[in-house]
Amino acid sequence: MKKQSNLILLAAGLILSFISLLLDKKMQHMVSLIKNSYLDAILGWFTNFINVFVIFILVTTIFLWGQKKREWIFPLWLSFFIAITLSYVIKILTLRPRPIGLSQILLGLNYSFPSLHAAVSFAALPILNREFAKLKFFWVSFASLVALSRVYFSFHFLSDVIFGAFFGYFIGLFAIHLEQKYKPFRFLK
Repeated sequence: MKKQSNLILLAAGLILSFISLLLDKKMQHMVSLIKNSYLDAILGWFTNFINVFVIFILVTTIFLWGQKKREWIFPLWLSFFIAITLSYVIKILTLRPRPIGLSQILLGLNYSFPSLHAAVSFAALPILNREFAKLKFFWVSFASLVALSRVYFSFHFLSDVIFGAFFGYFIGLFAIHLEQKYKPFRFLK
């Protein structure tokens, strides 16, 4: 059943990614209509990669360590590493320009597709939802606000964050699969 639901989620992600390509320009226009200083301040916090890193890597690592769920620390970090690495590879392969020109991006990669922020944020969700199910609403909300902030500030198109979110989520599922099947980090228990 789990495999079937993951296939349905994958199909939904691909369909939404393609549909969102058609909505990129409309979404940019809609976002421009709601821009204001309050949203700038709130979403500005969520778009800062340091904040994403602190919440999704450092704080969750401390939670996992403190709750004696240490075998999930490395899968969490692995999901981030894979999300970052593959996102950069895809950026280089697609070379999609950003909605607004940015003078300099990390490593000079000024490309939009996929959203690294969305991929990294959503890569953590499967592990965090599994190990801290009571906080699921918080994790999903935080990751969604990170992704939304990227569209709000015109750093990414809607399709960049939709693809990045689904892409990251499946990377997180892959990290869970590795831990459950091969238990490479069981020595940390």
